[in-house]
Amino acid sequence: MWFDAPADRGMSMDLFKITGIAETISTISLFFFAMPMKYIGGDEIFVQIIGPIHGFLFIGYIVLLWLGQRNGTWNMNTALKGMLLAVVPAGPIYFDKKIINQS
Repeated sequence: MWFDAPADRGMSMDLFKITGIAETISTISLFFFAMPMKYIGGDEIFVQIIGPIHGFLFIGYIVLLWLGQRNGTWNMNTALKGMLLAVVPAGPIYFDKKIINQS
């Protein structure tokens, strides 16, 4: 199948899911609120606030994907697909839903 179900559904999976949701919220906030406020409204304060938060969450999500691959939770193919979906708004939620639906 396209995604492999994780072997462990413990605290690390909860942290992964929470990070994915937070990263999705930060991406949508950045793309659809902060950036229009900067380029249309001329006020870049929201980009200065939301941008670093989004960057931190994005890096954290990628690190958690990498750790999941290293620990054997996912194979390399699944981890790479998760990383590619992290670039798309709501991609981490889609990735998480596909993992849950596999089990």
